[in-house]
Amino acid sequence: MPIYIKYIITAALVVLTAEIASRNAKLGALIGALPVMTIIVILWMFVEDKSSDGMGKIASYSYFTFWYVLPTLPMFLVMDKMLKKGNSFWLSLGVYVVGTIALFFILNLVLKRFSINLM
Repeated sequence: MPIYIKYIITAALVVLTAEIASRNAKLGALIGALPVMTIIVILWMFVEDKSSDGMGKIASYSYFTFWYVLPTLPMFLVMDKMLKKGNSFWLSLGVYVVGTIALFFILNLVLKRFSINLM
C-alpha cells in the first residue's frame, strides 16, 4: 500500500476524533481513549507483513504498548486538575510530558525487579 494512502487515512482518523471531541468531550474522550493510534499501527503492520515474523512484531508491539501506556494515565488527572485550577495549557502540557517521562523511568525501575526490561 502506498505510504501516502496511510498518511491520508491516519490523518483523517485523527482529525475526525479531534472534531468529535470539540463537539462532545465525553464521546471524543471515549474514542480517544480507545487505542486508536495503536490499532492503526497494528493494522499497517499487518497489511505490510502477514508472515509469522510480522505477527511476532505485532505481538511485541502490543506487549510494549501496554507497559508504555501505564505512565501516561495518572498524568491525565494531573493535567485535568491543573487546567481546572487555572494553570495555562502550556504549563499543564509541560508538566504532563515531564511527569509521564518521570513515571516511565520509575515504572522501568520497578519492572526490572520482575525481569521486564522496557529499555
